[in-house]
Parts: sequence; C-alpha cells; structure tokens
Amino acid sequence: MFKIGEFSKLSRISIRMLRHYDEIGLLVPEHTDPWTGYRQYAAAQLITASRITALRELGFSLADTASLLACWEDRSAMEQRLLARRAAVEASILEASDRLRLLDTALARLRKEETPMKYDVTIKTLPERQVASVRQILPGYDREGDLWHLFARETASLRIQDGDPPLCVSIFHDGEFKESDVDVEIQKTVKGTYPDTAHVKFKTVPPVTVASATFQGGYHLIGEVNQAVAAWAEANGYTFEGPFFNIYHISPRETRDPDEFVTEVCYPVRKR
Repeated sequence: MFKIGEFSKLSRISIRMLRHYDEIGLLVPEHTDPWTGYRQYAAAQLITASRITALRELGFSLADTASLLACWEDRSAMEQRLLARRAAVEASILEASDRLRLLDTALARLRKEETPMKYDVTIKTLPERQVASVRQILPGYDREGDLWHLFARETASLRIQDGDPPLCVSIFHDGEFKESDVDVEIQKTVKGTYPDTAHVKFKTVPPVTVASATFQGGYHLIGEVNQAVAAWAEANGYTFEGPFFNIYHISPRETRDPDEFVTEVCYPVRKR
C-alpha cells in the first residue's frame, strides 16, 4: 500500500487531483483511515490512474472518463467513443482554422492601413424566370452546400438545360438571423419543362426589383456588403421587401480559392 504522496509521485497525479478523484468516486483509495483520513492506494490502482491520465489527455471530461473506465474492456464500445471524440477534435480544428484565416485577414488589412472597402450598389430588376428549386430547414447557414449536393443528385438524369443567364441563387426566407433551423432555398435558372423529383421542384418566379452589390472574395465579407446596401437604401429612400438572396457568379463549384469567389448580394426593395 502507498501513502497518497508516494502514489502521487508514482502516478504523476497531484495530491490535489487525487483527493478530487476520490471525492467524485473516480479513483477511490484502497483504504482510508477512519480516524486520521489518511488515504492509502494499492499498486494495482496505478493502472486505473494511468488510464485516467490518458483519457484526460485525449480531452475527455471527468464524467466521460468515469463512463469510459467502466467499459474499458469492451473494445467495440471504446472504439465508438474514441471515434466520436476524434470527430469532435477534427471539427474544433476546422473551426480554429477558420478563426485563424479571419485573424490573418484582419491583420493584413490593419498592416496595409486599408480604408474600408466600398461597394457599388445598384437597382436592377430580375425578369420572370423558370427555376429548379430545393427548399429545406437546415441546421445552420454553413450547410447550404447540402442543398446543392441534393440538387445535383436528383437532377443528374434529367439533362437540364441552363437558363439565360444561368443564375445560381440562394434565398434566406427567415425574417431574422438564426443560430439554427434556418429556412434556405436554392434555385437554378433553367430552360424547358421537367418533372419534379422528391426534393427538386420546378416553378416560375415573378420579376423582382432589388438593390444589389457584387463583391469578390470570401463569404465573410457579406456583413460589410450588407452594411453598404442598407446604408444605400436608407439614403435613397428605399425599404426592404421580401427575403434577401445571393447570386453566385463564381462559387466553390468553380474554384476552391475564396479570394476568387464572386457573389452578388440582392435585397428586394420598393420606393418609400
């Protein structure tokens, strides 16, 4: 049996953490003196201590660690838990990568002492169009690509002819920004008549007058463009009317370089 100090050295876990593990039932000493409260550990408990340290280094919480220790010998269950943890870590890496990219962009602009970007806002009317449409509730705005993949799968055998011009549009039907469960519709201008599929619907959309601004670069710039359109509309006596939409002139379908994207932000408007 080892005193808590000796066990701390052997396990490379601090005495403070060993006491905490005891309190929450994660690693209970083999014996605790009822009079003095001194804790004593068995040599076999070093295996459990090592497993706890390994799981904590993998990023598991104490609650997860306790449940994983309980199923340690179940290889299938352990594999599933480790795969789930791996997916979570991978997602956090992607999120951190996006933040780094945004920080690099902000730093680059700061070092160049750039003035705020200016966007030309114009009024235009899109004529009546025949479109193929997919509309769904998505977990978030970043899942818009799911709709385009679904569209491609279900129309692959239809030999659809592109309209003139062949616009690819995403419409955001919610009246507000939402963190989740967003109502998104994608449309592609087509020519001809085709049967509806399970998710793709063919329809005619009426003409619409919009205030639009076209920009080149990643989608993180859309916030700046929105500000420019809002300021222009206010200054020129227009009010927004209907859901806004984006027209993708150059999108991830054509290039993987966000700096080469060309997007037109459109807000339906009417004169006040």
